[in-house]
Amino acid sequence: MAHSHDHSEDQGMSFEEKMKKLLHHWTHHNQDHAKTYTDWAEKASAKGLDEVAELLKEAAGMNIKMNDIFNKAAELIEHE
Repeated sequence: MAHSHDHSEDQGMSFEEKMKKLLHHWTHHNQDHAKTYTDWAEKASAKGLDEVAELLKEAAGMNIKMNDIFNKAAELIEHE
């Protein structure tokens, strides 16, 4: 499933403002995905698919790690 977003309202923003907005958007998007992966990990575990559940939990953790990176990037932009 492709994600498409109309950022035409961003045209008057500076590069830094747009970058911060995108980082914020990506962070929330990743949180949603991490929750979905965790929910499905629980469902897989309930069906005895423990290895699948562990992989989904790992994927959720990767999304959270990406958010740490995005947050660091946003902080760097703030301090420029």
